[in-house]
Amino acid sequence: MRYVRLGATGTEVSALALGCMSFGEPDRGAHPWSLTEEASRPLIRRAVEAGITFFDTANVYSAGSSEEIVGRALAEYATRDEIVIATKVHGRMAEGPNGQGLSRKHILWQVDESLRRLGTDYIDLYQIHRWDPATPIEETLETLDGLVRAGKVRYLGASSMWAWQFSKALHLQKANGWARFVTMQDQYNLLNREEEREMYPLCADEGVGVLPWSPLARGRLTRDWEESTARSETDQFGKTLYRQSEDADRRVAAAVARVAEARGIPRAQVALAWVSANPVVTAPIVGVTKPEQLDDAVASLDVVLTPEEIATLEAEYVPHAPEGF
Repeated sequence: MRYVRLGATGTEVSALALGCMSFGEPDRGAHPWSLTEEASRPLIRRAVEAGITFFDTANVYSAGSSEEIVGRALAEYATRDEIVIATKVHGRMAEGPNGQGLSRKHILWQVDESLRRLGTDYIDLYQIHRWDPATPIEETLETLDGLVRAGKVRYLGASSMWAWQFSKALHLQKANGWARFVTMQDQYNLLNREEEREMYPLCADEGVGVLPWSPLARGRLTRDWEESTARSETDQFGKTLYRQSEDADRRVAAAVARVAEARGIPRAQVALAWVSANPVVTAPIVGVTKPEQLDDAVASLDVVLTPEEIATLEAEYVPHAPEGF
């Protein structure tokens, strides 16, 4: 395993983050494809044994059961001070007018709920899951700063927003002496490279680490285009992605297959190696439901693509409207 700095901080994390949306009771929340605790634990243990120290979940994943499963497993399989736990706040966690968002009320309620579910005294990386247009950003940022000062949170991160919004937040944090966002978690893969235009130059300039979600494009880059999985058939959010330029996307996926075949390695390793090669990327967030998927993710860190292979992978890309916000 390779270890890297978390953005411009002094904290080191594994160069892969284990995405924990796959772990959660399937009868809770909106992820019927997720794994039960019994099925999740061996994968979490395998990740720890492989040297992964970075685990990313969210309060909304399987209505909180992802945090519960991950917290219990890591308490057994890992040493708390040697791992980095990331979770998120924003999505709906209760009915009623204050059941979601980034208000002071919702954040202060949900950080304590996440701490309880994770079974920990602190969260290493607390991320706003989306931008909340209904709440003044100053209210959100001041509240997050208070969590850092109180010791409940070590670092702050953001996710999936316009570059101008992230720039505004970073400016306000600096101007007011508030704890700053050290990471940006956003969609980035060979089928959607729009963050290269504005967000990634901003992150590079500000010293913000990038944690790409869906680096394998919901598995689209790992299998034949027409092949489906239990997740692809039931993932309602996933069905909204990768529908804009299907012909071009098919050609990109075919290029991944060609490079992988020539190398004699799985397609996932090629697609992940391409994401990790971007210098602004700290650690791709990889979700797994099978041991071999985790093995491929770890092996991808040893794959160094040639300039010719990179050109092949990128040649068929066409601009997309940003999505996933």
